[in-house]
Amino acid sequence: MNAAVQMMVVVGVAAAAAGGTYLVKGPPGKALVCDPATLKPGEICLEQVQEPVVWIDARPRKDWQANGLPGSILWNLDGAEDATAFEAEAMQKLFENPRAVVYCSNEDCGVSQQVAEKIRKLDPDFDVKALRGGWQALKDAGRIKDSSGTP
Repeated sequence: MNAAVQMMVVVGVAAAAAGGTYLVKGPPGKALVCDPATLKPGEICLEQVQEPVVWIDARPRKDWQANGLPGSILWNLDGAEDATAFEAEAMQKLFENPRAVVYCSNEDCGVSQQVAEKIRKLDPDFDVKALRGGWQALKDAGRIKDSSGTP
């Protein structure tokens, strides 16, 4: 056999083995790993959260209603929403418990940081953090059931 045929046989066997492994084991895991050493100021890893906290969902209302963390409140930056109502509900909860964790969709979403900053400006004594990994970290940890149909 010449080298080209041998290469095709090796690639074919490797592809068949990879395909078989995928069928048996499934796709590779994509669980978020949060390293506290890499956190930006104002961020927190899910493993570091000490309950009780006020959970604030910074995603769109439809996402919060479909699969928000049970007991969380909504505060997003959608211009069509009533920002004053968000602020009032959050302040009521935060006066009862001045610790909050804000989450948005995933670790690439910056809305949670923006909402956390708005809360800090209202009262610097509130301990408000943005969750690294957002909703995806909560889902990966089994804290949320995904009813949206997305993987």
